Amino acid sequence: MSTAVHTPPQFMPTESQLHMAYSVCRGITRTRAKNFYYGFLVFPKRKRQALCAVYAFMRRCDDIADDPSIASPERRQTLDLWVNAFHNAQAGFPTDDPILLALTDAQHRFHIPLGLLDALAFGTAMDAGEAPADSATEQPPPSGLHVQYRSFQDLERYCYHVASVVGLVCIRIFGYTDPAAEPLAERVGLAFQLTNIIRDVKEDAGLGRVYLPQEDIEQFGISPEDITTAPNPTRLRPLLELQAERDFENYRAVEKLIPLISEDSQPALWVLVTIYRSLLEKIVRLNYDVFSRRVSLTLREKITILGRGFVKRIA
Repeated sequence: MSTAVHTPPQFMPTESQLHMAYSVCRGITRTRAKNFYYGFLVFPKRKRQALCAVYAFMRRCDDIADDPSIASPERRQTLDLWVNAFHNAQAGFPTDDPILLALTDAQHRFHIPLGLLDALAFGTAMDAGEAPADSATEQPPPSGLHVQYRSFQDLERYCYHVASVVGLVCIRIFGYTDPAAEPLAERVGLAFQLTNIIRDVKEDAGLGRVYLPQEDIEQFGISPEDITTAPNPTRLRPLLELQAERDFENYRAVEKLIPLISEDSQPALWVLVTIYRSLLEKIVRLNYDVFSRRVSLTLREKITILGRGFVKRIA
């Protein structure tokens, strides 16, 4: 006796539905991605739309992982439901969620492996109260601070899940043929994530998280509490300088990726890399004082880089 196989209805969104969906994703990217959005502007329209869809999906995952109104164990369940909704949309079931509409279209257009999108989503669970087994401490110290990773190698593994995977997704949209592009795309994600970690030391500590490796903290005779209790930028400078030196190595490697991707994507990737590297350079110029204020590029600085990117595009 044969068993009937139930195939999902092949939902085909209309052109106006997709236009609306991509518009929503563009709006999310414009308001939430203070650095990425400027680089996205230099991409051809179809690639820009796809990248905005990926960013909006990733942003929703991050928001679930960081939502203080959801108890820690329930965040993973909420993330599971969100990813399952994407799987259903990708399989052809109807959805009215604009992010899922746009991402499903982008995934099909650019042949993005579903496994990479799943990895991108579940990488955020590492910040949803589910510390990996190799984290520095099994229980947070009495202060409530949790040093997430014991060694820099442990931190790199975290960065792979939350950032390098993003690079592997994005180069499918950029376009490439040389397999050497893939490990370099991983370095892009690592470079950007380390820059964010250096910039956001104070903000993350306020959430009870210290991403700087425990071994490095101990090397400079610093305690996690030194980062939150009246932090002294001069005392903490060598610790942050070490991370920056590692990060500049990533940016030097990333320069090799640009000529390996499709020509129409090269100026935009140059803009993205230049914005993030300039942010790190600005932190260095400020002697690593990321405690007095949140360091960022000014609108003028970003527009200048963006203008140079458009010149490269039409050259």
